[in-house]
This record gives sequence, C-alpha cells and structure tokens, in this order.
Amino acid sequence: MSLYISCDMEGTAGVCSWRQCDPSDAAEYPIYRRLMSREVAAAIAGARERGAGKVLVNDSHRSMHNLLFDELPGDDDLRVVSGAPKPWSMMQGIDASYRAAFFTGYHAMSGDAATLSHTFSESVYNVTINGTPCSEALLNAALAGSFGVPVVLISGDRRIVEETLRAMPWAVGVAVKDPIGFSAVNSLTPQAACEAIRAGAREAMGRIETARPFTFEPPLELIVETAGVEHADFIELMPGFERVGGRAVRFAATAYPPLLRAFLAATRIASAANTVA
Repeated sequence: MSLYISCDMEGTAGVCSWRQCDPSDAAEYPIYRRLMSREVAAAIAGARERGAGKVLVNDSHRSMHNLLFDELPGDDDLRVVSGAPKPWSMMQGIDASYRAAFFTGYHAMSGDAATLSHTFSESVYNVTINGTPCSEALLNAALAGSFGVPVVLISGDRRIVEETLRAMPWAVGVAVKDPIGFSAVNSLTPQAACEAIRAGAREAMGRIETARPFTFEPPLELIVETAGVEHADFIELMPGFERVGGRAVRFAATAYPPLLRAFLAATRIASAANTVA
C-alpha cells in the first residue's frame, strides 16, 4: 500500500514559539527540526508495520527543507520532496496512486485560540469554503480527496486534531500537546510523542478500507478574510477574485484543484503587501 505524508512543524511536540521552527534561528531550530524528523520517522515505522510500501514525504514547513535525512529510513521505497516554492505547496506530489495520506506536525487554523495558529500565511485571518471554516488540514485533505485519497492520520496540537476528526471521523488523531493560548503548551515528551504517533499510524493503516476521501460539494465558494486591508487590495488584483468586504475576497470554482491553486497564489501575492505597506 502506498502512503503520502505531509509534514508540518508547528504541531511537533514541545513547539510553542516561532523561534523553534524558524530556520534562521541557530539555537533552537536545529533541535526542533530533529524532533519533527523523528515524528515523521515514527509515522513511517508504524505504517510499515501494517503493510505500507512506497512512501512519499512532502516537507511542508516554511522553507520546506527541514527534514533531517539521517533520521529517516534509508530504503528505496521512501522518497522525500523538499524545497519551495512548490505548485501544490504542502501537498506536492499527491495523486491518485496513493491509498491514504498522513498529516504530521499540524497546527490549528488562524483565529483559533491555539499555539502558533495560522492558515498558510500571517496575511490570512480566516478562510471558508462553502461556509466551512478551513484549517490547513482541511484545505489539504480536500485536495487529497479530489484524487480519491483519504486522510487517515493527523498528529499535532489537540485543537487541530479535534477539528479534523469532526470533519473526518474515520481518521486517527494523535494529540501530542495541549495549547495554552498562542505561545505556550502542555506537551508530551518527544519520545512519548513518537511512540504515540507510531501506534496511531499502525491503527490508521487498519482504517484505510473504511475511510472516505474528504471533499467539498460543488459549486465551490472560497472566502478569504485577510489580516489587513492592504492584503485584500493585492489579492483583488488577481483574475477571478472579487472584493466582498474591507478585508474579504471571493473566488468561485466548479472543481477543487483550481480553487486551491487560486488560494495558494493569493497567499503569496498578499505577502507582497507587507513589503509595501
């Protein structure tokens, strides 16, 4: 069985500060990228114990070259996608050949009272599709779902795990920490988190046959509420987007991949406003 893994970093056990997941930080980042890598390795180990063969891991945090290869299995059935930008960002490489997807190290959506909560960009305050508030997990799961691939495991802070399981009750959730506001956590130790993720991965592989791809029913309406007026100013310039409020823009589509591609482009162009304002 082939498996796709999208791995983020803010949801890694112990992470409670931007410094810990900022590649420019020479003190803390090297420690936490290793812990991120070990959580990914634990997910792979658990999946392999229940029959996973080919595994593709997409490094999905910030610069998207965080994983330490010496912490990962050294076999020909494992491939790692690194670097940025990527056309599909956190979901680069997903296609219909995969039986299931895992999300590791994920975090709560922007606006949630949870540690380091955000949705793709600090320029984005809120995202909805057909009225449903969306985290990175939900947005990414819907792309996997458009290829018929179900998400069967999510690990990270308790808030994102609970939110994801409400939308995808067939999945296994592994909460490695409880958020205490935006910049504090009550966390498992790294070793305990890896053990929990490995066990969760084993259980998740056993749920593939009953899991369902997560999708949004077309027609699709994306509403992006930005952090500032200037961010919406920039997104409004993109073809297909219309201004629907002081900090809100709208995009409509009949299929999900074009909608997500438009959203990803919007987050990138919105960041340009930060250099002008």
